[in-house]
Parts: sequence; C-alpha cells; structure tokens
Amino acid sequence: MPTFDEIAAFVTEKPFATAVIALLGLASLVLAFLLLRITWRAGAFLFTRYVAPRPIEDVLTIVAASIATGVSAQGMWRFSGDVLGLDGPLRLLLFAFIEVAIITSAVRARRNMRENFSAGIDGIAVWALTCLTAVLSSMDARSLPEALFRLAAPLVAAWLWERGMAIERHRIRGTGRINWRLTPERLMVRMGLAEVSDRTASEVDAHRRLTRVALAAKKAKALREGGAPERKMRAALARLDKAMDQAVEHTGLAVDPGRQEALLAQIAALYNTSALIDADPRVPWEPTADHHPVPARPALPPALAELVDDEDEDVEVLDRAPQVVDTAQRAALMRAARDYWDRQIAKGIVPRTVDIAQEIGLSLSTAREYRALWKLEPAAHALIEALYHQHGIVDTGAFPAIADDGRVLTKSR
Repeated sequence: MPTFDEIAAFVTEKPFATAVIALLGLASLVLAFLLLRITWRAGAFLFTRYVAPRPIEDVLTIVAASIATGVSAQGMWRFSGDVLGLDGPLRLLLFAFIEVAIITSAVRARRNMRENFSAGIDGIAVWALTCLTAVLSSMDARSLPEALFRLAAPLVAAWLWERGMAIERHRIRGTGRINWRLTPERLMVRMGLAEVSDRTASEVDAHRRLTRVALAAKKAKALREGGAPERKMRAALARLDKAMDQAVEHTGLAVDPGRQEALLAQIAALYNTSALIDADPRVPWEPTADHHPVPARPALPPALAELVDDEDEDVEVLDRAPQVVDTAQRAALMRAARDYWDRQIAKGIVPRTVDIAQEIGLSLSTAREYRALWKLEPAAHALIEALYHQHGIVDTGAFPAIADDGRVLTKSR
C-alpha cells in the first residue's frame, strides 16, 4: 500500500490522472449507493409480498429446505466432476439438473394441491428424485460420515416440503390425510398402560371394581336360575362376596350415593340383557319421524260433554245461570281468558269454547264470543289449517262476518 508521501508526490506530478481517478471513485461510490438502494427496496418488496404474509414455520421450512438443497447440489457438483468428468461451463450447466427437477415437481405438486386437493404424481416425483440425488451424492463421498450426511440432506429437504404440504392440505380440506389404526397411543391403550379418557386413576379403579361386582352378581344369578350344583353356587357367591368387599374398601361404595347408583345401573343393564331382543327402536328416516302429533285436549266433565258436541261449536246452548258481572270483573276475566288462549296456542292446541269456559269460569256464550275473535289471528288460524290438512279435523265454529267499515258482526242467537 503506498504511503502518504508517495500519494502526494503522484498528485503533484500527475494532476490530470489524479482528477480522473477521483471522478471514477466518486462515480463508483454513487453507483454502489444506487445498487444498495435498489437491492434494499427489492428485498423489502419481496419480504412484504412473500415473507410477511406467511407463517413463521413456512418461512423457516423454505430456508431449511433451501440449505439442504444447496448441500445436495454441492454433492452433485463433485459427482459431475469426479465421476462424469464434466468441467468448465458444461459442468456449471448440468450439475444441478436433478435439483431443478425437484423444485419444479414441488411447485407443480403445490399447484395440484390447491386446484385438485391432491399432490398427485408430482408429489411422488419429489420423493423419487430426492432419493436419486441423495444416492448419487453419497456415491462420491470419501468417508462413511460424509456419505450419511449427503444421504440425509436431500431427505431432510423432502421431509420439510412434505410437512408444509400436509399443513396446506389440512388448511384447504379441513381434514387430515388418514387416521392410522396402529399408533403408539392405541398400543398403550390395548396393553392397558393408558386410558382413552381423561379420568383419574382412582376413577378408573373404582369403575373396574364396580364392574367386577356387577359381573359377579350376574354370574351368580345365572347359576341359580339354571339350577347349578351347590359347589358352583358357593364358588360364585364367594367371588361376589370378595368383589363386594374390595369395592366397599377401595371405592367408598357404602357412603357414596353416586357409586351406589352406578353399581345399580350396571346390574340393571346386565340383568335385562335379554330385553334387547324385543327392543323396537324407531328408525330415524321413517316417514313418520318428522310428524309431530297435535297435543291432546283435556277431557271434559260429563255435564259439559252432554251440552256441547266435540266437533260442532254452533250447537245452540242455553245458559241456565247467566253471569252478571261488573266492568272491572269482566275485564279481569277477559285478560285471564286471553292468557289461557295464548298459552294453549303456544303449545299447539286450539282451545274449544267449553275449554275456555271451564278454565276461566265464563259463560259459554261469552267464551264463544272471545274464541270467534281470537281464532282469526295468524297463529291460531295456522293451527286450524294444520289440523285440517294433517288429520281432517274441521273447525266448525262460525267465523264472524266483517262489514265494509271494519265492524265485526256477531252471530245472532
């Protein structure tokens, strides 16, 4: 490196060359600044467009897969030079053709996943080409550790790609790929080392002891009903007594009402197993499954049943003891009748005149007047129509006539 005196002497001797070098250096600095600025903006754009919207695990997957692919490509570089004898530009162009094919297949598989919900043949091609490049890279290794490393790098990249595809598949389809029938959890449950629920150890032990008591009781009952020999009966009763002793000791059966109910429920279920043969459960897709029957009306007293026919409200009824009430009492009776009417309509029942009269204590003529007005309302009218269409029941009560001015014309008696 020249000293300061030598630089000063050069500037004194060659001022024009010094000026040209200074201008070139300044232009280089400006060009470097512009390149750094463009690179920074391009990196910020790529980060905002492709990196920021992605979850952090996807970004790390891409970075790790790129590093593993680079390791695999370095192995193929050595393989193409040492084994194939390629050199120069030809080696540069041809050494990573398998890695390019892997990336192409991975992109196609991701597109197939988004369009057809399956990676298809391209997903298989990713694994096949990965295994191929791993084997070829390891064939030029100089030691066993190097061969294992070159085998592992492409497989790690493929595994990260597969996990990313599985996450995207679950995100698109909402489900996983398959549910394995043989898993470590299921093996533990099958061997009795784990439980399928979140019950505590004491709850599991109590349930098993109560089940032993119920099964022993069923066995003893079956032997007794089958006329078993006395020796077998004694053995069955001994097992039942032992199971009961252990249940009382370890489960608190004598003082725990919940455990007592659970034991009785198990015994009841085991004793009535034969009743399942005669069970006739309703099939949910039967035509009558969607049919909701109309609730039954309350029965009438014999005295009122003789006065009014169930299917005809227009029968002439004479009130032997007409009601004489004041205005306030009449308003209270009307409110009570209206509340009763609304409750019955909410239950799907259209009350009859005699129902209103019996419930509230009105005269039949007053109840008939109220009913004639209220049954024209949408909810009651819909129930009357449903009764007619479903069961053929005709509401024969007289609808009041409505004049042009909107007045309700009551029926003359």
